[in-house]
Amino acid sequence: MKFVLPMAFSPPAEILPLARAAEHAGWDAVGVSDHLVHPATIRSPYPYTPDGAPRWPEMTPWPDPWVTIAAMAAVTTRLRYFTNVYVLPLRNPVQVAKTVGTAAVLSGDRVALGIGVGWMEDEFSVLGQDFATRGRRADEMIEVMRKLWTGERVEHHGRYYDFDPLRMLPAPGARVPIYVGGLSDAALRRAASLGDGWISDLHTSEELRTISAKLRTLRSAAGRAADPFELVAAPSDSFDADGYRRLEEHGVTTIAMMPWFLYGAAEGTLDQKIAAVRRFAIEVIAKSR
Repeated sequence: MKFVLPMAFSPPAEILPLARAAEHAGWDAVGVSDHLVHPATIRSPYPYTPDGAPRWPEMTPWPDPWVTIAAMAAVTTRLRYFTNVYVLPLRNPVQVAKTVGTAAVLSGDRVALGIGVGWMEDEFSVLGQDFATRGRRADEMIEVMRKLWTGERVEHHGRYYDFDPLRMLPAPGARVPIYVGGLSDAALRRAASLGDGWISDLHTSEELRTISAKLRTLRSAAGRAADPFELVAAPSDSFDADGYRRLEEHGVTTIAMMPWFLYGAAEGTLDQKIAAVRRFAIEVIAKSR
């Protein structure tokens, strides 16, 4: 079992010290979340709360994910990084391929791209991107980025993106994994047929077992049952090595955990959060391997 430390909602000044602490303590990865803006009025309901309200207040900082990953990679040597999740269809696939590919090269291929298609139509309006076609565009964007990451001369003539032969360098030295977030049938199919993994929201262990089984069925139907696949889970009812082992038996490969919530330091100081990172590594991570 691998363990990822999510940085969502963390003050920017705490991110690099937490990354260094996580690497030293034996964590495997850090996850970085994404929003570009917080509209004064959000008309779209948030899909992961009963009342449709976001889990964060307006003043929550959202540093650019790839600038943040680059900064963390520069002060670590082993830790891996991925976006959890990057709202892909807000952007242009050529620009995303350049950003992610450069981060892969400069980090020593320690990055993965976790994507979602987004839920906040208001944010799409600010960027001038079509909300209705975001899923179909995301599927094509994956194809475009994988072509560009080869470093070969490539071309693309699709429904939404079109370009004649060109080459993008520098190219990653290894395949950039793409993990897909989302709970809809379309998101699960995207993860199974196009992705290298799936990223959960908060779920019970039973929900995770059900989703994992569905993903196995979808991957088999797509002819990808034998391909490596990461299942990044944030269980809401398992917090120890025994619980994580049971989830591993059902296909979970990675646990996402903010240990400061587990140890009562959610509103604590940076030192208290670092202590939580180290304590979880000793009490749980070391016993889960």
